[in-house]
Amino acid sequence: MFSDYTQKAIEVAKEAGKILRQGFGSTFTITNKEGKNNLVTDYDHRSEEFIIESLSKAFPETIFLAEESGLSSQWKNDIPIWIIDPLDGTVNFAHNLPIFSVSIALSQNKEIFTGVIYNPILDELFVSEKGHGAFLNGVKLKVSTSQRLEESFLVTGFPYNIDSNPGYCIDQFIQMLKMGIPVRRLGSAALDLAYVAAGSFDGFWEINLNPWDVAAGFLLIQEAGGKVTKYNGDPYWITDNNILATNGLIHDELSQTLISCYLEITNGI
Repeated sequence: MFSDYTQKAIEVAKEAGKILRQGFGSTFTITNKEGKNNLVTDYDHRSEEFIIESLSKAFPETIFLAEESGLSSQWKNDIPIWIIDPLDGTVNFAHNLPIFSVSIALSQNKEIFTGVIYNPILDELFVSEKGHGAFLNGVKLKVSTSQRLEESFLVTGFPYNIDSNPGYCIDQFIQMLKMGIPVRRLGSAALDLAYVAAGSFDGFWEINLNPWDVAAGFLLIQEAGGKVTKYNGDPYWITDNNILATNGLIHDELSQTLISCYLEITNGI
């Protein structure tokens, strides 16, 4: 059903998940990268090294963009590139909170063709391939049918520099709460997007994410019938500064709410 690329990504994500399961709750080294509480553990590195080694052996023509090791070669649009987050939700992992994932995507010419997100603790395997749909453990996914923002169930996240309130993200979050909308913050953007694709959440927004946080989930939502843009509704790409992902039905209303909040503050209204 899926291409060799996707099949291999599935295999590798599940094996990387085993590495994380073995490490979860054990003793390991924790260090801090740039920014507050931007943690990295031994298992981020072990998972990433395994993923890159496995995929490079199978597909030597591809290059890599991974959270811990960066770009393996110059990024050229016509060369297939694996975009990897070996442990999305490191802060959760480091504090023994079982909400984290492995995220693997394949991109070429500014399109995502393969997206795999694996939650090793719940054994949830999210898979998408361009033009072939999105699936959770083999069951086809479809986004939710909620039509009104005030009746929606949302998820978001905060950047590591939250103390500087980039893009007035704190104010936007407060605005949602003032509207009485239930909002969750899981700590893994990849899972946030996967659960929007699965219809568990109606929408997600966040600022200052990286390509490895969103690449696989971006395709999952598109293939599940959802919509992904920037906050203002413009077309989104994984290097953009902000992302808005919804079931499509509440998209315009959520976009307007985010932008209106931003304009009210910047214009001093």
